[in-house]
Amino acid sequence: MKPLDHLEHLDKHLVDELAQVARETVRDELREQTRKQRRKAALYAASGALALYAGAALALAVGLALALGLPDWAAALITAVILGALAYVLRGMARPSRPGADHMAGTAPGGDSARQTAAGAVGGMPYPPVPPAPPAGADAPGPVPPRPSEAPDVPHRRA
Repeated sequence: MKPLDHLEHLDKHLVDELAQVARETVRDELREQTRKQRRKAALYAASGALALYAGAALALAVGLALALGLPDWAAALITAVILGALAYVLRGMARPSRPGADHMAGTAPGGDSARQTAAGAVGGMPYPPVPPAPPAGADAPGPVPPRPSEAPDVPHRRA
């Protein structure tokens, strides 16, 4: 029997105990973090619900103010149009870029954003700009060399 065989059991016990303590510590920390996040989410939900009711009360006040000088149906219609216009503007503000902005600038859709995405993926260096037309000195492209009949790297199989 080796002189250190009796310590092997103690090492395994110590490792198991340390692993158990680490698991309990991580579990307690995660439990505390999720408790804080749940509370924050509940407060955001309550805030959103109250904002919804405040918006409804504001829309009602606008409708009632318009109803003083207009028929009720016209006041309701004008209020609905105002709310629809506001919703459209807010939806447009939420989009990352306006549709059609690329067409107005004279570029292909997704051209600049695709270049920027590729530039970010390749070390941050952007591609050089592509000229819209060939240089003025080049009237016509030169002759195209003929395509080789057989590729030199591909082995040939003859039947």
